[in-house]
Amino acid sequence: MQPGQAIQRIHGGLIVSCQAPPSSPLDRPEIIAALAAAAERAGAAGVRINRPENVHAVRAAVSVPIIGIFKQVCPGEEVYITPNLEAARAVAAAGADIIALDATPRRARGYAAVVDLIAAVHEQTRLPVMADVASVEDGVAAAGAGAELIATTLFGYTAETLGAALPGLDLVAALSRRVPVPVVCEGGVGSPEQVAAAFRAGAYAVVVGTALTGIEARVRQFAAARQQP
Repeated sequence: MQPGQAIQRIHGGLIVSCQAPPSSPLDRPEIIAALAAAAERAGAAGVRINRPENVHAVRAAVSVPIIGIFKQVCPGEEVYITPNLEAARAVAAAGADIIALDATPRRARGYAAVVDLIAAVHEQTRLPVMADVASVEDGVAAAGAGAELIATTLFGYTAETLGAALPGLDLVAALSRRVPVPVVCEGGVGSPEQVAAAFRAGAYAVVVGTALTGIEARVRQFAAARQQP
């Protein structure tokens, strides 16, 4: 799939994040691939997949664009979504069409490190970059560094935005006015009504994860209702 084609194919569409916690019995490549195939069959325009082995399995199961990430916990670092070039290269080699990475200034050297990483990912993988951001400033910096997509993934998860109400529709609207590249709404989208609201705010595409594929989180919510009057 050509890089520009992958971006065009998600325009106006729903992207389903098919992930499972590391300790979950669902955290197996064949299960993640089945979730992705079911999402495509139901009309998803793309999927977001964590880890190379899962990307590889999903690539054999779907024809829609795959947004690949590699979550890695590094000692002393807050950044864990595709934290380095090696992580990006691994998901690219596994079959991702777009590489998503943390583009907040939490990295050592701040935005300068983001600029260098985006350039390196472009050079080494020849794939477009989705910059996961938490603020307008993050998005402007990432777009200036060459990211082809800006996503609101980390709004509500950085020290400056912790506890913010999700989804970040105001951030989607502000980014849509400020950056010259498509803006993807991701994070806390929990209903079809919120998907529609995200598109009205200016989203190019919308990512839904937990509300669709996070069965354990959803079961905990329903189970907790037993204790309510």
